[in-house]
Amino acid sequence: MRIRVHIIAPYEAMVPIIQECIPLFPQLDIQYAVGDLQKGAELAASAQNNGAEVIISRGGTAQLIKAAVSIPVIDVHLSGYDMIRSLTLASQFNGKTAIVGFSNITSGAQSIIDLMDLPLKVYTIHSSEDVARLLLELKAAGYRQVVGDVITVHTAEAYGLKGLLIHSGKESIMRALDDAQLIYRYLSNNHTVSAILNDLVAKEHPNLVIFNDQNEIVYEQLTDFEHSPLTDNHIYLINTNVEFHKAQVQNVFTMDDYQLSVTAYETSLENISYKVYSLEKGRPYEFAQSGIKACAEPLAEPMIAESAAMRTTLASIQSLYQHHEPIHLLGREDTGKSFVVKYIHQLYSDGGLLLQIDLTQVSPDQLGTLPLSKARTVEFIHVEECIQDPNLIAFVETCLNRRIGVFILSDRALDQQRTPNMKLNTILMPSLSDRLEDLPSLIQLFLSRYHQKYGTAAVKIREDALQLIRQNAEHMTIGQLKQLIKQAAMNETDYVISADILARLLDHQPPASTPIPLKGTLKEIEKDIIQYVLHEEKNNQSRAAERLGINRATLWRKLKE
Repeated sequence: MRIRVHIIAPYEAMVPIIQECIPLFPQLDIQYAVGDLQKGAELAASAQNNGAEVIISRGGTAQLIKAAVSIPVIDVHLSGYDMIRSLTLASQFNGKTAIVGFSNITSGAQSIIDLMDLPLKVYTIHSSEDVARLLLELKAAGYRQVVGDVITVHTAEAYGLKGLLIHSGKESIMRALDDAQLIYRYLSNNHTVSAILNDLVAKEHPNLVIFNDQNEIVYEQLTDFEHSPLTDNHIYLINTNVEFHKAQVQNVFTMDDYQLSVTAYETSLENISYKVYSLEKGRPYEFAQSGIKACAEPLAEPMIAESAAMRTTLASIQSLYQHHEPIHLLGREDTGKSFVVKYIHQLYSDGGLLLQIDLTQVSPDQLGTLPLSKARTVEFIHVEECIQDPNLIAFVETCLNRRIGVFILSDRALDQQRTPNMKLNTILMPSLSDRLEDLPSLIQLFLSRYHQKYGTAAVKIREDALQLIRQNAEHMTIGQLKQLIKQAAMNETDYVISADILARLLDHQPPASTPIPLKGTLKEIEKDIIQYVLHEEKNNQSRAAERLGINRATLWRKLKE
């Protein structure tokens, strides 16, 4: 019988390498999944429940998996080639870069940096608790990019730094698979009994967590949850309840979108006390419905704001948000309006949920029933048809009274004269042509993402290619730029994106559609056109009137109609 090996890849780009290695080990039954850190630990626990006999992963994810499973876990170690490729890519970044990791990474990195004379600085940590403090110090010192393992990269991105993950090559994966065969030979005698017992537990208790007397998890199996829903406060309340009653107890908690029931009791083995939790996921919470999404996860990417236009926009939004005033974010589709909302929410909401509400799927008369106890920011889209609805106006007022931030996103101007009670503050979202200074950083961000996700070769862009994008920026949105760079990275065989590749791709771009929706009466369409031209001319009425072929007085009158 073949040994069942499950590989947890902390990042997507490791998958093609795993697939290449599988045929080289016919004596192994190799499965794989993608998940980093806690998600990887959950996937590993699920793989063990499904019969995996050995787990292979890497770095911080492997360390978390070791605490989550009872089968052998093999750590994929980095080779010299892995280090050289990643450090070469990191050195192309236009900003201060630090290599952060444990000594197994940094000792080899320092030697390569010295040998290749790369402009990189190395910092060694001794525990995962050191990562956050060190990265905050590096950010304050002007560093903008951090290279390291998964936990380092994720922490860096949470603090607004660019993270670059060191990839593992084929030889590293093959060495780990060789180790899996060796280790399994020593442990195979107990395999059958262990598999039977785990299967019995999984059937009787699909969601089970066991803590020792130090409140450390010694066993966890979560079939119905993507990750553990238990907070430190939940654990404290349950343990206190168990210790007081000295018997089996049950607690029910209201989560973001469901009810959680936990049945718990205490037991002892070899004079060590253990607490056993059995979890059950209840019915969905009230706003778990079509058209409403509750977001609590942090942004995975940094905000690029090197242009004056973007910095001014963010400063205005920040001021309005912190003074609890409603914000109307106006701009073309796909210019990053929703990303800005998430960024402001993450920085200034002090936790809580961001509710994203699509008013084409949610009727305004349903808004009054939504639970807002955990909400800190509300984002509305597709409000044009119901901006005058009294239920929407009342709900916005309720949010503001509860100091919940309100964003209304639209691609065209709203008729605020007909909704005087709303008192919206309109902020114009800069177009890509207003953000030319942001282009190099945006492109580098996209290239790094595609290199890590798809293993593309390109790691930078030539100046003439960048100039070509600048010349076409007026006709592109952020999403179109991202797609263009993706196609260029997929087609470029060199490490640098050439102007030739971009020119050929731009020749095949479909013509940009008009950003003005041709809906409503002729007067309404005329007003939309005026607002669009005003936006392009940065609210300069003289230039807008000149483009439209009318005088300023006529322009002013038409805006007031």
